[in-house]
Amino acid sequence: MMNDQIAQVSITPSLRLLYTSIIEVETPLLVGHSPYGERRVIPIRGGDFSGPRLSGRVLSGGADWQIIRGDGIVEVEARYTLETHDGALIYVCNWGLRHGPKDVMKRLALGEEVDPSKYYFRTTPKFETGAIGYEWLNGIVAIATGERRAKEVIITVYEVT
Repeated sequence: MMNDQIAQVSITPSLRLLYTSIIEVETPLLVGHSPYGERRVIPIRGGDFSGPRLSGRVLSGGADWQIIRGDGIVEVEARYTLETHDGALIYVCNWGLRHGPKDVMKRLALGEEVDPSKYYFRTTPKFETGAIGYEWLNGIVAIATGERRAKEVIITVYEVT
């Protein structure tokens, strides 16, 4: 009986595209091996984003603070600011994981173009804004897929509905 009740009230989430961003990045700053793994910082130069409900540019000044763990998994934590086409500012904190076969990860590290289906790159962006008309971003859960290129990162963000 209880399983039937759970099945009746269960809601299956779906995804709704928010935007795709192309974020230009600098050469990584190699901090070195720490107790947590190999630390590197990748400054963000800027970029653009576009989607059905918001679009604009990625401002320079953010960065992606990464740890390459002992198991080869890269933990990413990017913090940056979006500026919408109408001037609203949105703070983004985007945490996630990137990993794949050693040869694929080596090619990415060398700046080679690699088919994103060959590696796992998923993040959970969190938004913060006081801008009228964009407050709805403060109350959503989002997930994203990523694609690493030599001088840019492509992030496609989805709202979990």
